[in-house]
Amino acid sequence: MTSARRKDKKNERPEPRNHAVRASKGHRPRFLILYLCVGLALVTAVAFFPALPKVAAGLTRSGITWAFTHFHSSNWHPLTWLSHMLDCQLYGLNAGGHHFTSVLLHAVVAILLFIVLQEMTGAVWRSVFVAAVFAIHPLRVESVAWISERKDILSGLFFVLTLAAYVKHARAPSLGRYLVVVLLYAFGLMCKPMLVSLPLVLLLIDYWPLRRFTEPSSTRRLFIEKLPLIGLAAMSCLVTLFAQRLTAVSTNHIPLAWRVGNAAVACMIYIVQMIWPLHLAPFYPHPADGQFAPGVIDQLPAWQIVLAIVAIIGISIAAVLRRRERPYAFTGWFWYLVMLGPVIGIVQVGVQAHADRYTYLPQIGLYVLVSWSVAHLIVSWRASRIILTAAAAILLMGLTWIARAQVRYWHDSETLWKHSLAVTEDNDFPHYGLGDVYFARGELDKAIAEFRLALDLRPNSPYAHNDIGLVLTKMGRPDEAVDHFNAAIRILPILPTAHYNLGNALLQKGQTSGAIKEFEQQLALQPDDAAAHCDLATALVHQGQFGQAIAQYQKAIELRPDYADAYYNLGNCYLQQGDPEKAIKQYEQALKLSPRLVEARNNLATILSQKGEIERAISEWEEAIRVQPDNIDALNNLTWVLAMPRDGGSGNGAKALSLAHRLQELAGNNNPKTLRTIAAAYAANDKFAEALEAAERGARLARERGDSALAEALEGDLSIYRMRVGSK
Repeated sequence: MTSARRKDKKNERPEPRNHAVRASKGHRPRFLILYLCVGLALVTAVAFFPALPKVAAGLTRSGITWAFTHFHSSNWHPLTWLSHMLDCQLYGLNAGGHHFTSVLLHAVVAILLFIVLQEMTGAVWRSVFVAAVFAIHPLRVESVAWISERKDILSGLFFVLTLAAYVKHARAPSLGRYLVVVLLYAFGLMCKPMLVSLPLVLLLIDYWPLRRFTEPSSTRRLFIEKLPLIGLAAMSCLVTLFAQRLTAVSTNHIPLAWRVGNAAVACMIYIVQMIWPLHLAPFYPHPADGQFAPGVIDQLPAWQIVLAIVAIIGISIAAVLRRRERPYAFTGWFWYLVMLGPVIGIVQVGVQAHADRYTYLPQIGLYVLVSWSVAHLIVSWRASRIILTAAAAILLMGLTWIARAQVRYWHDSETLWKHSLAVTEDNDFPHYGLGDVYFARGELDKAIAEFRLALDLRPNSPYAHNDIGLVLTKMGRPDEAVDHFNAAIRILPILPTAHYNLGNALLQKGQTSGAIKEFEQQLALQPDDAAAHCDLATALVHQGQFGQAIAQYQKAIELRPDYADAYYNLGNCYLQQGDPEKAIKQYEQALKLSPRLVEARNNLATILSQKGEIERAISEWEEAIRVQPDNIDALNNLTWVLAMPRDGGSGNGAKALSLAHRLQELAGNNNPKTLRTIAAAYAANDKFAEALEAAERGARLARERGDSALAEALEGDLSIYRMRVGSK
């Protein structure tokens, strides 16, 4: 193998104009590139292995249509949604499979980055170092371990594929190769709109390492060449601004100068985190603590803003002045700034000051700058190869160790949010996260305590009021909940979830008209919310407006074809309208989507028994009890049918009595309906004294509760049981 000095000189020799540097193949092992690619895959797997042990309908035609025609989380990224749907098709809801896909794709991005860099520059070892740092840096953990950030990895994949296609086009320009560049770029924008700055990155690599800026005429040609890509970027910006029209207003009251100051500080924070990647968290609060109340905004210390702006301007001037001597520094630095531009916070979306995931592609430029600069600085040292190898090995091992530790914090939500509280100050977001964890567990006291802590930190937060109201609704305290939902709406009238939750709280209070108004307001803000359509339909049912309710349930199903509850409720609507055949179809579809939906199975069995399809009804009830052994309704209905004589014979008295004993254990002796069924089961086994006792208790309870119809039915049963007892 050649010495490091000879290799670096060879790699930096003047290359032919208008062509990328090609690595010499004669002095390297034939399979070196392949070995290094395998090594990158392994080091990525080692760094992110702790994530591996740990759209549900899969890839369908309707799902594909939805992905391309709907916004989600204030973004339009259809290819990202298709990747999640494909994961669900392959792994179901097994989180391990989804994590595996993310780690695999990230490894592929790192490998392709290495291949593209070495193709452009001819520098194998510097390129593989850049790719390795990119692969395992702890700042990558958020993008890789957080399945929801699949868009980072997919956009990275199409980013490096676009670079690769562009290099081929640069070496041998043709319409076909250029169209491939355009197509890959369009795919990247459909993963994450952050790639809008890629045309500028292509101009930077035109300068170095492709060296296509040879004369004034070539400069004009290169800019014209980027116009179709800039057009795609402009369209992506328009779509993104439309998708983010609700969230982008959250910090509009913050003066532009203050947002610029935060952007400058964030730019330098990312550099500090690159060098010292500790105390990382999924959310860093914006310095404007009172986003929703103008006049109570805090500002970053002036010295931080001034220092950051001076540093950025100083480095930029140095990069420009030394661009001929150090072209890689010019490209690397402005790669970083240009790619960071769309997410730096000038147009603020959300309330974060900065985010680890935003560094996924921008920091590649800094890695290039550092790698080539260090190699250039020590190339003349006698032991440069040994020093570089040792330093690189130590650095990569250290980054891998820190990344693995960071991945473990993402093991579960509770661990992640507790870690976030430990490494950040005055951060309300982890309290929301912990509150959600406790709420999902049913630990409502802990949940509301966390949400109140969030409200203490950010007194004018509509989200804290909304979450507190949600817990209070679950606690059965709708009056207090309504107060918090109204407070959230006063602060942020366009918060859809507050209107939705207020509607449910009003429904719990029996204020159906008010609930309908809130659901309609929520749907005006989010027309494609299937759950809101479903709950609006439920409110309409309470008012007896079955026709409008059916239309809303159908709209919910149109939006979410896998919405089992909507099919079930639609079936109930048809049943109440006296159309059991349509109800059967809806119940069957609901059970096809959710076999454990016992209520639908119980209702289906009831209709079937009324139609005389007793055996099929029994089968459905037995399945319902298998799924939910303590379901009193299913047990009661099955026991009654088995106790009743059938055409041409008797029922199954022995089994009915066995089920009756179980029913009595669950329901006790205070339910007149189940007592009537228990009495029937005793009677089916000629135990009329026991039947008489159960029926008498049931009739007494029915009369006390004013259920005259049930009381009369039990009186009729009693006359039969008394006659049979007297005949013995």
